[in-house]
Amino acid sequence: MRTRTATQAPAPASLTLPTMNEEIVYLNGELTPLSEARVPVLDRGFIFGDGVYEVVPIYAGKPFRLPQHLARLARSLDTIGIPNPHTDAQWMALIDRVVQANGLADQMVYIQVTRGVARRTHAFPKTVTPTVLIMTNPMSLPTAAMREKGVACVTAQDKRWLHCQVKSTSLLGNVLAAQNAVENDATETIQFRDGMLTEASASNVWVVSKGRVSAPPKDNLILEGIRYGWMEELCAALDISLEARRISQDEVMGADEVLLTSASKEILPVVTIDGKTIGDGAPGPVFKKLYAAYQQAKAATAAA
Repeated sequence: MRTRTATQAPAPASLTLPTMNEEIVYLNGELTPLSEARVPVLDRGFIFGDGVYEVVPIYAGKPFRLPQHLARLARSLDTIGIPNPHTDAQWMALIDRVVQANGLADQMVYIQVTRGVARRTHAFPKTVTPTVLIMTNPMSLPTAAMREKGVACVTAQDKRWLHCQVKSTSLLGNVLAAQNAVENDATETIQFRDGMLTEASASNVWVVSKGRVSAPPKDNLILEGIRYGWMEELCAALDISLEARRISQDEVMGADEVLLTSASKEILPVVTIDGKTIGDGAPGPVFKKLYAAYQQAKAATAAA
């Protein structure tokens, strides 16, 4: 039997070669094909999930609500003590480079900043340079059938940490909640802490009763989605009452309408939760008004 000498390196298990249509990513100052992007194993994002991220929708090549996304990125970085590696203007320029390099009209830009590369120890290293990754994927929105018929959700207890306002890369709790939805043939898992609504695995949740919209407060128990502020603006423009308050599980189950919002879902109506029909089992009038206004704003952004 032939043995490998000490100088022989094992062959890689697999090798992915770049393709003509391969995604181009930005990593630490360089544009590179995705298959060639490399991060050291001692990056704290890999070892600890020590980092934050953002997802910015791009319509017709133009970012939607980018200042709000950059403001949340800055808040997340500040909360966990990672220095922001770029100014807003620099972030905008980098995002534009990636958008232009990939040539997609509608796409979702993913930004990730980790604390950087250092020897594995839990406490922060004294001197380290943050790792910055920007990549993009084609926009994938809910189907027309999902909007027209509504979607099913299931519920679960919210067992995540108490700093959900940070858009952290440490997403195991969200991953398990999302898997719970998949295993139950649902679009989302809506979570409750001590009997009160928090959020879904990757969405904010809105409850409509008698034409009035309610949402959980913007505190440490939820991630303030960029669509949260957008919903506030849309409701104000449409003269729809909106209130931030604690919402019980019974209120959610007895609502006239329940809505999900996120960058990839935009606004989506929920028609069943744990098999129970919400309202009359069809997308309601508040959803239809908000969705129409959302699409008008998207069109205005693309035309600007």
